[in-house]
Amino acid sequence: MRDVAIVAFAQSAHRRRTDELSEVDLLMPVLHEVLGATGLKANEIGFTCSGSADYLAGRAFSFTMALDGVGAHPPISESHVEMDGAWALYEAWVKIQTGEADTALVYSYGKSSPGRVRDVLTRQLDPYYLAPLWPDSVALAALQAQALIDAGDTDEGALAEIGARNRTAAVDNPYAQLTGDVPAGDHLVHPLRTGDCPPIGDGAAAVILAAGDAARALCERPAWIRGIDHRIEAHSLGVRDLTDSPSARLAAERAGAFDRPVDTAELHAPFTSQEVVLRRALGLGDEVRVNPSGGSLAANPIMAAGLIRLGEAAARIHRGESDRALAHATSGPCLQQNLVAVLEGESAHA
Repeated sequence: MRDVAIVAFAQSAHRRRTDELSEVDLLMPVLHEVLGATGLKANEIGFTCSGSADYLAGRAFSFTMALDGVGAHPPISESHVEMDGAWALYEAWVKIQTGEADTALVYSYGKSSPGRVRDVLTRQLDPYYLAPLWPDSVALAALQAQALIDAGDTDEGALAEIGARNRTAAVDNPYAQLTGDVPAGDHLVHPLRTGDCPPIGDGAAAVILAAGDAARALCERPAWIRGIDHRIEAHSLGVRDLTDSPSARLAAERAGAFDRPVDTAELHAPFTSQEVVLRRALGLGDEVRVNPSGGSLAANPIMAAGLIRLGEAAARIHRGESDRALAHATSGPCLQQNLVAVLEGESAHA
């Protein structure tokens, strides 16, 4: 296996609406920043991979327009996943492992403001039995939260504390959309209140991966990807235990997360109840700093929020604030799909 690291990370300021910006306008500053951090030019990148959703954009093959922000001439080696950018990072990592590239640019973006996200996300559901009923993402998350409460794993007060802790941490994050003292609010779908749910907003993110000595040349303290894996639950919600996440646990095991303790975890938990599930599945105790960036409760640009978790974990390693971090991304209802990566600084690996 080749040693591969995240050597640079950039993201946009996340906002409720960016009506004045196209996807290209949203991406351009982020791409310029991440390339500028390494000194690389676009034509020096070995592989480019993006993550986005045509359903959000409302048109087919919308990602091809976003390539204008990258610059596809001279011709580049490029791919796209209809997923969160965390899965685009996984594809780029595999590409580097094959030896076909030494560097990769990974980016993702999402403009949730033009449509109604709760309706759009129903298209992820089983098309025969569940999707025709139009249960939205918040209603399904509320089912999961109620299952946790019924099992005695949490209560509404504990969920409110999770929301408050995340948004308090986000005060130091200049890119966050919601920070500080955000009220728990009224019930949106019982037992979830508005404070238990993520903000809707637009945003973009990008990272650069590099292998071996190339990573050391591009970054003073690379965030080495020591393990990465992703797993999926059964598609039918009716056959799953919503109070647990076996796929997240298995992905963490395969990524080596349980081999040694981590000091930081960036969890893609858009709802407070999902942090309860993930903490237990990933074995995260109180000694682990969870979501120092504020997590998805502070900013949740769909299709970029998972990549941001990887980028935030890497950035803390770059700054010397973490030695071994866990980064998690999810997709689908009630933590259906889960990706886990373990990142380490150079000194932690020595």
